[in-house]
Amino acid sequence: MARFEHTVTVAALDRAWFEEAAAAMVGLLDASREREGAILLPDGRPVDGLRLLKGRHLQAGARYGGPPREPGAGGVPEGRGTGAGDAPGAREAAVLREWRPSRSIEVETVLEEAPLSVRMRIRLLDPSAPRTLELSLSGHNPQGGSLYRFSGRGKADLAAWWAAVDRPHTAPPAARPPVSGRAVHRLGKARLTVTPRPAEDGSWQVSVVLAVRGRWLLRPVGAVALFFARGPLARSFREAVETSAGEWNAALAESTPSHGEALRAELADALTEPPGPAPASA
Repeated sequence: MARFEHTVTVAALDRAWFEEAAAAMVGLLDASREREGAILLPDGRPVDGLRLLKGRHLQAGARYGGPPREPGAGGVPEGRGTGAGDAPGAREAAVLREWRPSRSIEVETVLEEAPLSVRMRIRLLDPSAPRTLELSLSGHNPQGGSLYRFSGRGKADLAAWWAAVDRPHTAPPAARPPVSGRAVHRLGKARLTVTPRPAEDGSWQVSVVLAVRGRWLLRPVGAVALFFARGPLARSFREAVETSAGEWNAALAESTPSHGEALRAELADALTEPPGPAPASA
């Protein structure tokens, strides 16, 4: 088994603002309505890139996708794709499994893009003051064997996260990681954990641990491969964690938290305005 660990310092997120934003977002969507497939917010503006394809809006079983495209537009051949994916032949849809804003929201997404089919479920408990986020993922190649199958599960205990960062900075880290995930493939297993603790200056120190091991008769082979590749894998792991921390810090540094109607207006704009063009590379 190979174990990789790296700790980064990130800016702290204000819990009150996070929960206010979550409640405002759920409120906007709960008050939305459907008209001819378009999803309209209370102010009448349509949610960008989202249409009701089947079922009743905000009812279990409702199926959503992207806006329709003319056949052949954007390089997508006629009869292929749904307009939700960018690659030719890609099909993507989201099915609402549960919508109870006071208790839980569950959404299942399906992406089919040759040669893979990927299915993911996300369940949020207590959406207006998020308590737990659960994720499950599975994928396979319909024409392939077991080597083309994988699955994973993850859980973020947000209540445990806030409890961990509210401890004195001199206290030991939480005994149980608030965020954990597992991935399984025929060739191996991986487990990821994320544990925060408060720093003296009010920021968060976040420790990320990844453990990887081979399965069945492949354990000895996997152990040898991991032995020789340990250095490059450790560097890649550290770089990925550092990059994620940098993006988090940059996003918080650029934002000015708003509240009340101003926050609600910002969220409505984010839902209805198309994303801007990607910045040009140097």
